[in-house]
Amino acid sequence: MTDVRTFLLPDLGEGLTEAEVVAWHVAPGDNIELNQTLVEVETEKAVVELPSPFAGTVVELFAAGGDTVEVGSPLISIETADVAVVPEDAAAPSAEKVSVLVGYGPSEPAPSRRRRRGGGRTRHDRPERPLASPSTEQPGTPGPAGSRPLAAPPVRFMARQQGVDLADVTGHGPGGIITREDLAAHLASDTSPTETGRETRSPVKGVQKHMADAMVRSATTAPQACVFLTVDVTPTSELLERLRTNRRFEGVKLTMLTVAARAVVLALRDHPALNSSWDEAANEIVTKHYLNLGIAVAGPRGLVVPNVKDAHELAFRDLATALETLTEHARAARSTPADLSGGTITITNVGVFGVDAGVPLLNPGEAAILAFGAIQRRPWEHEGQVALRDVVTLSLAFDHRLVDGEGASRFLRTVGEILADPANLIAFS
Repeated sequence: MTDVRTFLLPDLGEGLTEAEVVAWHVAPGDNIELNQTLVEVETEKAVVELPSPFAGTVVELFAAGGDTVEVGSPLISIETADVAVVPEDAAAPSAEKVSVLVGYGPSEPAPSRRRRRGGGRTRHDRPERPLASPSTEQPGTPGPAGSRPLAAPPVRFMARQQGVDLADVTGHGPGGIITREDLAAHLASDTSPTETGRETRSPVKGVQKHMADAMVRSATTAPQACVFLTVDVTPTSELLERLRTNRRFEGVKLTMLTVAARAVVLALRDHPALNSSWDEAANEIVTKHYLNLGIAVAGPRGLVVPNVKDAHELAFRDLATALETLTEHARAARSTPADLSGGTITITNVGVFGVDAGVPLLNPGEAAILAFGAIQRRPWEHEGQVALRDVVTLSLAFDHRLVDGEGASRFLRTVGEILADPANLIAFS
């Protein structure tokens, strides 16, 4: 006995109400397994792979690549064979099933899905059209008029960087999807200019739109101030060199930022106000007894800030591993909504761009953000002599509603003391 079940777009967290279909991994007629990846969708924060809650055969895809789908709307229907036998005296099942995705919970009744651009028809009032299977569709087969070309996010990013309209590129991947090789071939053969005027207008969407909205909220809702401290971190540089040769840290990436992250964790024990938030609706200050340490990362879609959950509970080696994993996922555009939500304080490493210091903007809902500048070999007073030392400038931006200048300065000074003498990693523990 078989049954056709419909999988709805689940709630992906953080109040996100919709997602854009990036690429399907299955097609009608495919046999799929439980938890097999069905589709990649892009929210304002990240690209997310959705696993199948059912095993069976794909019947229909309800959205094409480039469509924007609202949470609770149908994504895919799957014919399953594992249907439980219902006793005769049991209540009759409802006509519409509620699909449940592990980790997301049951879906609400599906609202009508809207098209990516305003004014489009819903699936219920437009003519039915089959979605071609990747196994049968010929390379370069054009989609329906007005549809968005199929391409993975890195390919779209590369196209934007090169000023290429993907509608002009022929795709040779499964189902006509445009690959990196297709784009490279187009660039090699295309001699026409990429700019037709004196300016270029680009739509603001996805991660960039979320970042822009967050920074506007930050600048307009929190009165922000900033303090600076320049520190001789030579002893920490020497410690890191020794740790990199220690077999217990084999395979672990250790950097000055790793020590700075641990320093922030330790400093917050004496300065908890830096780990708080302002609740405007309740007119309350919320002091967190946990620490989700955010790390700003320049990803392929813009700036993202994944965070290490409960960083205060991690040993130094575990913290280093968690930071490495988070940054790798962010640079590969694989951060999950859970990675990007719930941060309580942030570190941003502006030094990787070769600048001495910066004045960062707060993440909304956080009390402080620490900017780490470039480490420079500079003449510095050391034990009564002038010597070349490793020197770095730290800058701390803070919400003046939550922290005054004294509290922010003392916190920054504590972080600086740990970096100047890493023996304080033990003393402050």
